[in-house]
Amino acid sequence: MYLREGRFFTIKIDGRMRVQGQIVDIPGRRIFPGELEMEAGRVLAVHELDSAPEYYIMPGFVDAHIHIESSMLVPSEFARLAVLHGTVATVSDPHEIANVLGVEGVEYMIDNGSRVPLKFFFGVPSCVPATSFETAGAVIDSPQVEALLQREELRYLAEMMNYPGVLHGDPEVLAKVAAAQRLGKPVDGHAPGLMGEEAFRYIRAGISTDHECFTEEEARGKLKAGMRVLIREGSAAKNFDALIGLLPQYYERMMFCSDDKHPDELLLGHIDRLVARAVAMGLDLFKVLWVACINPVSHYALPVGSLREGDPADFIVVEDLREFQVMETWIDGALVAKDGQALFDEPLISCPNRFAVREKHPADFRIPWQGPAARVIGVRDGELITDDLHVQLPPANTAFQESDTERDILKITVVNRYADAPPAVALVHGFGLKSGAIASSVAHDSHNIICVGTDDDSICAAVNAIISHRGGIAVIGPPQNRVLPLPVAGIMSDREGRWVAAEYAEIDRLAKALGCQLSAPFMSLSFMALLVIPSLKLSDKGLFDGTVFDFVKNSNPK
Repeated sequence: MYLREGRFFTIKIDGRMRVQGQIVDIPGRRIFPGELEMEAGRVLAVHELDSAPEYYIMPGFVDAHIHIESSMLVPSEFARLAVLHGTVATVSDPHEIANVLGVEGVEYMIDNGSRVPLKFFFGVPSCVPATSFETAGAVIDSPQVEALLQREELRYLAEMMNYPGVLHGDPEVLAKVAAAQRLGKPVDGHAPGLMGEEAFRYIRAGISTDHECFTEEEARGKLKAGMRVLIREGSAAKNFDALIGLLPQYYERMMFCSDDKHPDELLLGHIDRLVARAVAMGLDLFKVLWVACINPVSHYALPVGSLREGDPADFIVVEDLREFQVMETWIDGALVAKDGQALFDEPLISCPNRFAVREKHPADFRIPWQGPAARVIGVRDGELITDDLHVQLPPANTAFQESDTERDILKITVVNRYADAPPAVALVHGFGLKSGAIASSVAHDSHNIICVGTDDDSICAAVNAIISHRGGIAVIGPPQNRVLPLPVAGIMSDREGRWVAAEYAEIDRLAKALGCQLSAPFMSLSFMALLVIPSLKLSDKGLFDGTVFDFVKNSNPK
């Protein structure tokens, strides 16, 4: 029986599927006309032909490090967008939901992801909470980590963000790393800016990867020391341009990843866009594909196919090897996406959550006045690191009442969402708002409520909008107020992916209409509470100096 599938022939004979096209053999560094023969979800054989349709059959793409939660989509909805771009698998760290719900959150991601064909390979969160300097919704200690690592579906110990704990021999941190090593599972790293002897010590402790390198010098040093370096291009952190020059020499030790990807950008592209960019720069096609398709599978020992006999039949069909426009995506021998449409159903979505905070009042966001000099968080567009700015403030009687929009010195607050407590309030430069406020309950990694605004009334209104919806992102100010609810753990939507992407794009537009010129205002906002990345950040307990890993002493305002 001959079946016409898309714009090339799929042949079915005696239960075996045969797909014809130009076969891209990445390890063999060749492209040839051929036929892929499949049965029971696996590749039986790859046959060379004299001729075949002029479309390219190649291994699918793998995102080597991503937090699915940052797409604001549950795994099943993330999958329905990702497969459109040829993604067949992700290496996913569920520590966002784990910081809200603990082990229950990890279980939620595994269960929801198992209901769709995309291959989600989750790790065991290593840092719940990320630090002791913030309030999270849960704790996952070393005995729980070891118990989770014993499960076959949890493939690795996720990013060890507490690199000071590794370097200083924290017993709890080392116990988690040791458990992964005993069980033969990789340990992911997270050490932005760490170089020299300290980087060597971190790697010798058993840390195998890092996705946080933001300079070529840092990445080169870690590669030479034996670490695998991921080229990250997410919605906030964009390191492709800084690191791509290393790929020709170190392609066997590098991977592509998103880390954090907002839904509107996921709708437009995924790892496929990084591959196209790299090839457009003149980089060797097979080296680029090795990074995108082969290295994550080999490093994490993933059951993902690479077009070899006996492999799972995971592959994609693309129009050409320049733009990599995906025509079809196949996973385990099943056609799961075709011509821009996912071919599997949406499962029912449940909404576990944890919110225990009452609405706030404008007076809660005043900052006591202690003198003319203030330390201010300096935002860098496209990066997670921030600057520690020292700014002179105008005289005031008792409190810093309003933000200084002329100099772009705005108030930023983090509100504990797990219990009633006074908000932490500081100052930030770089958001550029001229009026109103923006707020979110996506605030890495504890996911308390974070807000930036120009006046206390707007800040309070934005925070209360998040509280009343038990999670979401919000814009307060002209031309309109708007909220995107996130009822799943306060960080993900229970709605269809394209709808979420459209809603997010509109809220992003409204934030920029208030004056924000950051490329991704809400993604940047979400990282202002991520204490493990220097220099200056804000937790629900106060202003934090990531270079000394402690709260700012005698700061002003405080």
